[in-house]
Amino acid sequence: MSDVEIEITADLVRDLLREQHPDLAGLAVREVVGGWGNQMWRLGDGLAVRMPRTAGAPDLLRKECRWLPALAPRLPLPVPNPVRIGEPSARFPKPWAIMTWVPGEPLDHTSISRGDHAADTLAAFLTALHVEAPEDAPISEDRGDHPKKCTDGFDHFFHAVVLDDLADEVRAVWDDAVAAPEWEGPPLWVHGDLHPANVVVSDGMLSGVIDFDAVFAGDPALDLAAAWVILPAGATSRFFDAYAQADEGTIRRARGLAAMKSLFLMLMGQNGDRGLPGGKPTWGPAGRAALDRVLRGQVI
Repeated sequence: MSDVEIEITADLVRDLLREQHPDLAGLAVREVVGGWGNQMWRLGDGLAVRMPRTAGAPDLLRKECRWLPALAPRLPLPVPNPVRIGEPSARFPKPWAIMTWVPGEPLDHTSISRGDHAADTLAAFLTALHVEAPEDAPISEDRGDHPKKCTDGFDHFFHAVVLDDLADEVRAVWDDAVAAPEWEGPPLWVHGDLHPANVVVSDGMLSGVIDFDAVFAGDPALDLAAAWVILPAGATSRFFDAYAQADEGTIRRARGLAAMKSLFLMLMGQNGDRGLPGGKPTWGPAGRAALDRVLRGQVI
């Protein structure tokens, strides 16, 4: 079956549970709105079922399930952890997974009210994650490059969404990142996709990180872009003081990548407002707010 022909429904999820994990089949199944490569369903109170719905999602899900059990124990925030693996079958010809559920509301639907706490929390999380990765750690083929290798993507987003009165400022941030030195350290573990839909908030506090299917070994600058993309205004300097292991070149790369990520979020929001496939209406305001922080919250 093609992706288009597979309709992922609550009945399908229940059938797969009865076939492969019958001890969990009695738990309530509720759809979770959102997601990109995977469609997610709550399973009871503490679990979630992730069902791949795009061509590349199965391999990414297997990667996530391979490495998260090794990473999760040392991370100071809740993250999803695989507890069962669903195998391809006649009912659903792709792997799927049962993960722990991370409580909270995605940041693109809420806000962080405690900026200092969030800065310290994110810094502690990334300090714990950004350690040297083993030789067999995955590398990324589509993200994590130095900004100078990402100019086509940046230009696409830039011309699609930047307002004329911001164009020069945004371009200056990007040009500075392109001119920054390359990462010369060993490949570090990197989440790879930190943005408002992939972190959760509880009571105004950053309380969890989700969606590790992009995880790879490389330059930590991509994750450090979250200092502008995720944290509220005024928290960036505190974050880098707490993180305390980013040199000037890394911060410059991170700020440029934050600008590009902001533009991407704005474009996805624009597409959502127009009803286009893959569009995310809630990402637009989050992206514009992040871009404002990039332009106003310079660290160096």
